[in-house]
Amino acid sequence: MHRGRWTLEDRVSAPLRELPVELPPGCAALTVELSYEGGVVDLGCHGPDGFRGWSGGARRTFTIAAGHATPGYLPGELEPGLWHVWLGLHRVPPEGVEYEVVATPHRTAPAAPPPDPAPPVPSVPRRPPSRDGLPAPAGMRWLAGDLHAHTVHSDGTLTVTGLACLAASRGLDFLAVTDHNTVSHHAELPAAAAYAGIALLPGQEVTTDLGHANVFGGEGRPAWIDFRRTAAEWAAAAAARGQLMSINHPLAADCAWRLPLDGGGAGPDAPARPRLAEIWHPSWWDRRWGAPLSWARLWRPDAVPLGGSDFHDPAQAQRLGEPTTWVLAEDGDVLGGLAAGRTAVAAAPPQEGAPLLLRVEDDLFALGAGGTVLVRPDGRREVVRGERVRFPAADPGMHHLESHENEVMALCG
Repeated sequence: MHRGRWTLEDRVSAPLRELPVELPPGCAALTVELSYEGGVVDLGCHGPDGFRGWSGGARRTFTIAAGHATPGYLPGELEPGLWHVWLGLHRVPPEGVEYEVVATPHRTAPAAPPPDPAPPVPSVPRRPPSRDGLPAPAGMRWLAGDLHAHTVHSDGTLTVTGLACLAASRGLDFLAVTDHNTVSHHAELPAAAAYAGIALLPGQEVTTDLGHANVFGGEGRPAWIDFRRTAAEWAAAAAARGQLMSINHPLAADCAWRLPLDGGGAGPDAPARPRLAEIWHPSWWDRRWGAPLSWARLWRPDAVPLGGSDFHDPAQAQRLGEPTTWVLAEDGDVLGGLAAGRTAVAAAPPQEGAPLLLRVEDDLFALGAGGTVLVRPDGRREVVRGERVRFPAADPGMHHLESHENEVMALCG
């Protein structure tokens, strides 16, 4: 048992604390229970062989056993030796937070608990009509998806299968499942994708007080990015494994991007700033506000715009696929299209017919966008007259469409 009081000084000096737990040989399961009053304390753990789970502030207890684990945590044999319970001091008021942690080793694994209350698994969804006739080179196709969504494996309310079915019912071709600081959902993606008829991309939202980043690709524990490291080390680890890293909602209130990345302690060979950036996010609630576009130009002139709904719960106002990221993919390879920078972002899923701006080789196509204005990277503007208008794409960099009131209607890389 660990008991004490965290102070604001503790949070300032070291916001992540590691409490030791010794597991004897033959331990079949571990249950950890956290109690506290006031503030927000995150929860996670690692064992002698590395990462075993994270639930942040969404849970106050977890169990890990060989055959099952609380969502957010990785099932498997429990290595004897020194484990650590992670406590993230996310919010500590001036008067402090009293806490208690009880870690219980089990000689016999408890039965798997009933699943958390969640909507029942839906029937296989009917897919809305897709947006046909999009221009694309031979052998390639534009796919529509959402690159930011959460499940019960972090702070979402839907199961992986429930989320996949919702995405398919919204007319999306792919969905990245990006739970906070964990990869426990990865094991469920293949079956859920097959059931719902949608491509599910494994992801992790690397989450800290000073910034969030999505990392796409990989599978399971080897794909986990250690959020305790520097952002430059996240980028280096992702690059070394063939994963893709995107900066998330860089101007979003208390989770805006404030982390150094150039070098950042990872050495002179650290990778450059990632090109991928979630420019369009629900925090951009007034798209007449030009700061996200200015941020992208300052971040990298060749920044690749992405969009993500940051979906958590069907009861929230924000809907899955708002915005929608389109990727020009070869043979369905969404990650390959992202890596190549072949993206476009629209306000809504395909069946809603939102204005769309696509770059196809040396051309730009403005679709369903009559009466908007094409804005090029150097600021030059041209009025779009018609529902399918082609422009030369001589300039590298991000283009966008805006309304007559300067509201951003579409982006493309």
